[in-house]
Amino acid sequence: MKKQPFQLIGTTIPAGRKTIVNLETARLHTHNKIEVPVIVERSKNDGPVLLLIGGIHGNEINGVEIIRELISRKYNRPTAGTVICIPALNVFGFLNQTREFPDGKDLNRMFPGTQNGSMASLFAWNLMNNILPAADYIVDFHTGGGNRFNSSQIRVAKEHPELQELAAIFAPRFIVTAADREKSFREAATKLGKKILLFEGGKSLDIHNRITQRGVNGVLRLMNHLGMRDYSAEIAAMPAVDPIIIRQSTWIRARHGGMFRFHVKDGAKVMKGDTIGSISDPYGEFEKPVKVPENGYIIGLNHSPIVYQGDALVHLGKE
Repeated sequence: MKKQPFQLIGTTIPAGRKTIVNLETARLHTHNKIEVPVIVERSKNDGPVLLLIGGIHGNEINGVEIIRELISRKYNRPTAGTVICIPALNVFGFLNQTREFPDGKDLNRMFPGTQNGSMASLFAWNLMNNILPAADYIVDFHTGGGNRFNSSQIRVAKEHPELQELAAIFAPRFIVTAADREKSFREAATKLGKKILLFEGGKSLDIHNRITQRGVNGVLRLMNHLGMRDYSAEIAAMPAVDPIIIRQSTWIRARHGGMFRFHVKDGAKVMKGDTIGSISDPYGEFEKPVKVPENGYIIGLNHSPIVYQGDALVHLGKE
C-alpha cells in the first residue's frame, strides 16, 4: 500500500488527480531531449500501485494499443490505489517502427542497466530507479516478433506460484510456464520483489482487435481482484475464459524452404499427425504438408508467406 505523499520522478502526485510526468530517456545527436510520457491516475484512497507498460520493443504496437484503450475508456482511473501507464516505453523504436534502440540494442536484454553504459542501458537504469520503486504490480505487454503471431498468453516462471494465481485472474487464452530471461525487464523486476505479468499477444507492427480486447479485459479483472475498482459488471459481460496451462512448448520448423500457407488458427488444439499447412516451391513442382508431431495447442504461428529450411513455423504448447 502507498501512503501519502506519493512521488514519481521528483514530482509529488496529488491524491484524486491525473498527473503526467516525463521520463527523460536521452538526447538525440541534435541535442534534442527525448521524453516518455508517464500517465498517473491516483485515487483519493490508498491502495496498490499498478504499472502498465507497452512498447519495450518499439514495433510491438498491440501493447501500446491495449494501454491506449484503457486510458481512452478511463479504465485506468482507480477508486483505490494508483495506476501508472507508459504506453510507448521505447519511444525511439515506436517513432522508427523498429524493435531496437538507436544504438542497436534490445532494451529487454539491458536490465537493470547502468548509468555509464550504452543508451539502452542508461534508459533501463532510469526506468528501474525512477519508476519501478513505486510499483507493486506490473503488466508488461508484448507481441510476437517479426511475422510471428502469438495467441494471448501470460508467461510466468514456475517458481512463482503467486504469479500463476494472478495470471489465472487475468485469464488469457494460455498461461505459459517460461523461465525469466537473463537481463530482461521481467527478471529485473522480479529480483526487486515486484509482481510482474508478461502478456504476449498478436504480432509486430499490427493491431489485432481480439488481442486488444483480451488485454483490456485482463487488466480489468486484475484491478477488480486487487480492490482498485469494482469492475464486476464489466467482468460479468465478458466471455468466460478458462486459461489452458502450458507446461512445455516447442517450435515446429520447416523441413523445406518455399511458400508457406497455414490451415490452422492460433489457439487451436491439434492432434499428432494433423496437417496444419504446406510448403511449396513457386513453380508448382512440389508441395509438402506440414504435420504436427504430437498433441498440443497452437500458441504461436508464423504469418510469413516465405520461409527458409529450419525457420520456425508453429509454436506448439503442451499441457
